[in-house]
Amino acid sequence: MAYPLPNFTTDLTCQTALVTGASSGLGLRFAKVLAKSGAKVALAARRTDRLEALAAEIRAEGGTAQAFALDATDAQACIDVFGPIQDALGPVQILVNNAGIPDAQRAHKMGLDLIDRVLNINVRAPYVLSCEMARRLMAANLPGRIVNIASSAAFQYGGGGAALYSVSKSAVIRMTEALAVEWARNNINVNAIAPGAFASEMMDGMLSRVGDITKGFPRQRLGDPAQMDSTLLFLVSPSSEFVTGTYIRIDDVQNGR
Repeated sequence: MAYPLPNFTTDLTCQTALVTGASSGLGLRFAKVLAKSGAKVALAARRTDRLEALAAEIRAEGGTAQAFALDATDAQACIDVFGPIQDALGPVQILVNNAGIPDAQRAHKMGLDLIDRVLNINVRAPYVLSCEMARRLMAANLPGRIVNIASSAAFQYGGGGAALYSVSKSAVIRMTEALAVEWARNNINVNAIAPGAFASEMMDGMLSRVGDITKGFPRQRLGDPAQMDSTLLFLVSPSSEFVTGTYIRIDDVQNGR
């Protein structure tokens, strides 16, 4: 096979992408980046008013986007959302499993409801979404790209009341590795991004609880979501065909490793 020089493109024209947790933070940025690269973007979250505003913004800039209500705690909803998306935008070939929540409590103080909610959103939802997408792509004999949003907390936990969050993001890393092996023969690539501390709505909540955490970082700064654009586009582009079952840490070496 002859490859272009260089073998890289960010053109996602004719691809349909589903981004969960697209109503704010990193998910909002991911959706805008994918749309700017030509993808038709399905925006999924609970806050549909925010999704509609984002869809309107994307369309005003010449892109294609549509809002779809999705409660990530509802496993059946994670399956059912694919039908309406396919009817409106075509089969989903790019999935960004971005929706996630922190626990924000000490492990021994957490109630079962919060434990279930964290695990349902952070682990079960991306697993169910990935499996439903894979089933549909296999039936249609189409390739796919899945990008799971993990966290640097998957590798190092410094305390502060986020033990279950750390555990859940470790599970996302292992999910990425296992599903990549499962679906390699079907040309469905599964990778993960493990961000450090980035400016976002979730991070704002954490900083309000624990104060300025950047003083302990080597470069004493938070990341800007724009600094993940290139990694996301690489993992969803045709150019990353040989990359699957891995994760990329984008954390500014914040833990000093």
